[in-house]
Amino acid sequence: VIGYYLESLMSQILTFPTLFSGGYVANSLAIMTDALHMLTDLSGIILTLLALWLSAKSPTKRFTFGFHRLEVLSAIISVLLVYILMAFLLYEAVQRTIHMDYEINGDIMLITAAVGVAVNLIMGFLLNQSGHLHSHSHSHRHSHIPQSNSPNTGHSGSHGHSSLAVRAAFVHALGDLVQSIGVLVAAYIIRFKPEYKIADPICTYVFSILVVLTTVRILCDTGVIILEGVPRHLNVDRIKEDLMKIEDVYSIEDLNVWSLTAGKTTAIVHLQLVPGSSSKWEEVQSKARQLLLNTFGMYKCSVQLQSYKQEISKTCASCQSSSA
Repeated sequence: VIGYYLESLMSQILTFPTLFSGGYVANSLAIMTDALHMLTDLSGIILTLLALWLSAKSPTKRFTFGFHRLEVLSAIISVLLVYILMAFLLYEAVQRTIHMDYEINGDIMLITAAVGVAVNLIMGFLLNQSGHLHSHSHSHRHSHIPQSNSPNTGHSGSHGHSSLAVRAAFVHALGDLVQSIGVLVAAYIIRFKPEYKIADPICTYVFSILVVLTTVRILCDTGVIILEGVPRHLNVDRIKEDLMKIEDVYSIEDLNVWSLTAGKTTAIVHLQLVPGSSSKWEEVQSKARQLLLNTFGMYKCSVQLQSYKQEISKTCASCQSSSA
């Protein structure tokens, strides 16, 4: 999967300037918006590689959690930059729709759009080949190696995750291909029917909606991470229920769950033991950690324990004085 990301990064680094400059020279907002959508994909790939790099860096005395939040900050900055460019292109599209006093070089637009379609076709072919090679190599290897319980379970899970990542990228590339074909059709219309040049701003409106739909999920997820909210895939009530099922746990005094970054969830839980079970604290702590790390997939967790303390009701001073 890392190899795919690197290949895709290099191809998009080469293609984005070509599309954007070609759209600028052709005076086509549709092609520049298509390039803007490619910029969102490029940002996503860079953030993925950044996350892989940051995960290998050790925490420091000042940043004891590491540098995982840099990925979140980078995501927000890149999305905001995309929105600024998109707002400018939308403003230009509205002006063109109202005044219609613009000319588009149909030849350059057609050539540039064809380049975009060719790049997306190549990316789709490479991803399709990566998926076939990946599944073939692992099915061949697994046919000669008997599967055991725990080791191969995690191993096959990681391969399944990699395969799903490639398949998801292939579906995304198909979406980009459809968008590029739409630009190519608009370019063909404008090249041979210049009076229908309104197709250019119309494409800009449609592709701007696609850019928003692509990026709004990123903003929502990063907002939850910055506000230290519970990740959407976890249910705090379910975690509490499972913790209460551990033997010798009397109550849950406190539970905090948040994310350092996407896919790295952290938890701190404070448990109270049942009366007379203080000697079993190591066993309870071990079970609680296994539950959080293995069942709920926590990246880090801290389990605090305390012996049973009976709650004593405190009477306020005014009540004491009145009773006296």
